[in-house]
Amino acid sequence: MIDRAAPAVLPPSLRAGLALVAALAALVVALVGAWYAGHSRPGAVDAWVQPAVDGTGSPWRRVALAVDFLGEPIGAAVLVGAAVAGCLLLRQPRATVLVVVGTGATVGATTLLKPLVGRTIHGDNLSYPSGHTAFLTAFALAVALLAAGRLGLGPGAGALFVLGAALVAGAAMGWAQIALGAHYPTDVLGGWCTAVAVVTATAWLVDRWQPA
Repeated sequence: MIDRAAPAVLPPSLRAGLALVAALAALVVALVGAWYAGHSRPGAVDAWVQPAVDGTGSPWRRVALAVDFLGEPIGAAVLVGAAVAGCLLLRQPRATVLVVVGTGATVGATTLLKPLVGRTIHGDNLSYPSGHTAFLTAFALAVALLAAGRLGLGPGAGALFVLGAALVAGAAMGWAQIALGAHYPTDVLGGWCTAVAVVTATAWLVDRWQPA
C-alpha cells in the first residue's frame, strides 16, 4: 500500500514542462506512425541515417548485442528488479510502482501499436515503434525522475537531467537496433517518443492514486 504522504514521482517543478514534452511526443508517435503505416521500406530519413550505422562490424557488433540484451525479457527483468530493490531500500513506494507500471505500460503500448501501424522490416517483422528503445527509455526516465526528486532539482536542471537520461538511454538502444538491422531509425524515434508520453502520463496517475 502507498502512503498518502509518499514523495511524488513527478516533481512539481517538472510537471508543466514534461507534460508539454509528453504531448509533443505523443503527436510525433501518431504522425510518424500514420506516415509509415503499411510500409516495408525505409523512408527518406531512414535512408539518410541507416547507412552510417547499419551493419556495424566487430567489435561494435558485440557492443550492440550487449545493449540489445537489456531490452530482451531476461535483461529487462534484471534491470527492473534492481531498480525495484533500490526503490524499496530508499522507501520510495510510488517510484517502485512507476518503474514497474511505467515500463510495462510502455512495452504494452508498443505491442499494441505495431499491428495497428503495420510497418514491417525483413519480411513480416513488425517494426514501428521500437519496443527495445521504448523499454530502455522508459526505464531510464523512471529512474531519472526518482533521482531528480531526491536531489531537489529545479525546473531547468531537472528537465535537463531527466530528458538527458532518456535521450542517452534511447540513443544507445536505438543505435543498437539500427546497427543490428532490427529497426529503421524512425522506428527508434517512435519508440523513444512512446516511452516519454507513456511514462509521463503514468507518473501523473501514480501521484494522484490515493489508496483507501
